[in-house]
Amino acid sequence: MEICTIGGFNEVGKNMTAVKVGKDVFIFDCGFFLPGIIELQETEKIGYSLPGLRRVGGVPDDRILDELGWRNHVKAIFLSHAHLDHIGGLPFLINRYPGVEIYGTPFTMKVLDSLIEDSKVKVNNRLNIVNPNSIHKIKGSTEEIKVEFVNATHSTIDCAYIALHTKEGIFFYALDLKFDNSPTFGLPPNYKRLKEIGKEKVKVLVIDALYSSTEKRPGGEKVAEHLLEDAFSRVNHGDKALFATTFSSHIERLNNIVKSGQKTRREIIFLGRSLAKYITCAINVGKCPFKNKIRIVKYRGQVDSILKKVEKNRGKYLIVCTGHQGEENSILDRITKGETHFKFREGDNLIFSSSVIPTEVNIEARRRLDEKLRKRGVKLQVDVHVHGHGSREDMREMINILKPKHIIPAHGSQEQEKPLLNLGEEFGYIPGETSHLMNNGFVLKA
Repeated sequence: MEICTIGGFNEVGKNMTAVKVGKDVFIFDCGFFLPGIIELQETEKIGYSLPGLRRVGGVPDDRILDELGWRNHVKAIFLSHAHLDHIGGLPFLINRYPGVEIYGTPFTMKVLDSLIEDSKVKVNNRLNIVNPNSIHKIKGSTEEIKVEFVNATHSTIDCAYIALHTKEGIFFYALDLKFDNSPTFGLPPNYKRLKEIGKEKVKVLVIDALYSSTEKRPGGEKVAEHLLEDAFSRVNHGDKALFATTFSSHIERLNNIVKSGQKTRREIIFLGRSLAKYITCAINVGKCPFKNKIRIVKYRGQVDSILKKVEKNRGKYLIVCTGHQGEENSILDRITKGETHFKFREGDNLIFSSSVIPTEVNIEARRRLDEKLRKRGVKLQVDVHVHGHGSREDMREMINILKPKHIIPAHGSQEQEKPLLNLGEEFGYIPGETSHLMNNGFVLKA
């Protein structure tokens, strides 16, 4: 078994890993690097191209598979969940893998469909929709391979850990990792199956190590639900505007915003293409419990019209919109730049049900946004949120359950991943021998 760490091992994003067993190669995820995408948006206004994405490091550099002679032996591509840092790059790289079948859960594949449509790429690959907690057989060159999608909890729906069962042992892909035992929507982690897999021969575990230096668990979505209830109880009512913002793909969080928002007796309106995209995907797979409790406004002209109404009747609406990272051209960015009919006033409310993604670009963009809003007297409630990545304790639990022969930390910079090697020493793993801090484009023979 050989593992090529293509992307996501030196940064938060552009996750992509390839595994070679015998002559056959299997790819796990293919994501965007969001800071690179932000840079590209500032320089290319007419859509993305693969050369442009490569120039800014916006997609994984899968050309390493050409150098290794692996690319023409790829049998399947497996997707863990619907976040852009895991699937956003696939529409732009998929034509390098003609005829290769793609596997993902229902919501993940609906989002992929929408990304493919947006990119205007013609795809001839078969898209296989699989359910969490299911096993599928793939015909290899010399053996039949089984791939298993094990239900996982994270900050979007239909997430899975992926186990590749081979005669060389099991390759287990745990991106992203978080154990939420009491989710407010969907199933808890499938501990029973994880323990069964742990009794088999797990050869390699690739594990989300973003918060490997943090012992304290972030808390489950029930904590976020209570934080939202508290935040909504603290808003200024009367003629004061009320806005909330979170990740567009976080369907469970959006559901909890709606539940708390209904208590204000305001009309709840979701603004923007991004929210519309993910909510439509959730509706199409039957996993949007709040679909009849909200109004979705998608196009810019309609958004501007609604904001004009909010300006005149500020106490009537709860607006859920994009912009929690200070992203350019998001709803919040346009409002603060004075590009809409609505203007924040002193005493208006804005709830950030999100944290800042820990990259320099995002941190600086949010700092500027918050500064502008506070100068206008907006009542900000920030970090009304629990993040979707587990702590050191979650990683400890996963390693203890699976007992892999080798562990590889992923989903961060080398500095963020390195503490996992120290954690591994608790279980007898030896850095460089059975635990491996890998750069992008490296290969481990296990």
